[in-house]
Amino acid sequence: MNINPKRLAEHFDILSQYGKIGENGICRPTLSRIEKETFEIVSKWMREAGMSVRIDNFGNLIGRLEGKWANAPVLMMGSHLDSQPYGGRFDGVSGVLAGVEVAKAMTEQGIIPDVPIEVISFCDEESWRFKKGLFGSRGIAGMLEPDELSRKDKDGVSREQALREFGCHPEYLQESIYPPGKIGAYFELHIEQGPVLESLQQPLGIVTGIAGPSWFTITLEGFAGHAGSVPMHLRQDALLGAAEIVIAVNRIVRQEPQSSTVGTVGSLRVFPDSPNIIPEKVEFTVDLRDVDKIRRDLYEKQIKDIVAQTAKTYNLSYTIQQDMKNDPRYCTDWMMQILHDESSNMSLSCPELMSGPFHDAVIMSYLADFAMIFVRCKDGISHNPAEFATSEDLSLGTELLFRAALRTIEKLTDKIVNCV
Repeated sequence: MNINPKRLAEHFDILSQYGKIGENGICRPTLSRIEKETFEIVSKWMREAGMSVRIDNFGNLIGRLEGKWANAPVLMMGSHLDSQPYGGRFDGVSGVLAGVEVAKAMTEQGIIPDVPIEVISFCDEESWRFKKGLFGSRGIAGMLEPDELSRKDKDGVSREQALREFGCHPEYLQESIYPPGKIGAYFELHIEQGPVLESLQQPLGIVTGIAGPSWFTITLEGFAGHAGSVPMHLRQDALLGAAEIVIAVNRIVRQEPQSSTVGTVGSLRVFPDSPNIIPEKVEFTVDLRDVDKIRRDLYEKQIKDIVAQTAKTYNLSYTIQQDMKNDPRYCTDWMMQILHDESSNMSLSCPELMSGPFHDAVIMSYLADFAMIFVRCKDGISHNPAEFATSEDLSLGTELLFRAALRTIEKLTDKIVNCV
């Protein structure tokens, strides 16, 4: 191998101690003290790989390996180091450590790339602290919304305050946006977070595209009353309405049994939350995803129509707040072909598969050509301390990333030469 599997495994072991919960779990909130400590150790490894290091004003950690042509569009690789509150050791981390190892291997072999290489850990991919993720990637793409900095976590800390405490300068966000053409190509290595590769007994897969998520929050309001004295036909029970909608979401997304559509109600809050009071207000989330945009949008309309009908049936008022909506994105053909060619040279037969979970690559697709490598994970478990990928599979994925990076640099160089 060109990369160093032992060093890569050691880096995973070391990072698994930062934010450790229980035997194997991780809780590493974005823009937290523990994430800053994680940045410090990864920054050390980046510098050992010959990279200059910075944290931009969006809270992204960026290592840069200079190329022969300093102003050329960069080859970027990365993912994220923040985790879910009850997460595992490999989600996000794999893409960052693989990128650092690729840079280190190049430096050790005396390879000076024609174009610069940047390895990035994006800020707040996971979204759970401020309820709106992909912050760092949307930031460098200039795709943030007006209220981003005022969003608060459960403790009342705003994102702006968290950025400042992290050492960033939110007043200068504009300076950290990447102009068009600055990034030539983007690779992201990630654990699959699903069972397909394991079922096929394959260590690696090549991603063809990423499902488009639509997240929205539904609020139903009725009227609180005594659970023992208000007759059933006179009630305005918000929870009863919510229950019917939750069941309807499940029914709607199952209309085509073999489709890639998934829908989840993962958070529900009831007011006043008392055993003997009729629920007056219920707020709940819907996570709808599909690789087929037309079908996803059709199902979203059906869900919202059900909300209106249910509210009318039970004499409730309602609001629907759109929290996130991204179109499905499809990986770049020529970069996928490089992955196929290089995996074949490694005597691997990598299946193609779609990604249901979203990644920073979704946003990067608006800035550059992109591709993703999936690494097999045990039982398809992710966002859970039981999440696991073997060192052998991670090393194979990182080796494929190394080889694909060299080929991609050649391609980017050819584009520059042809333009000149």
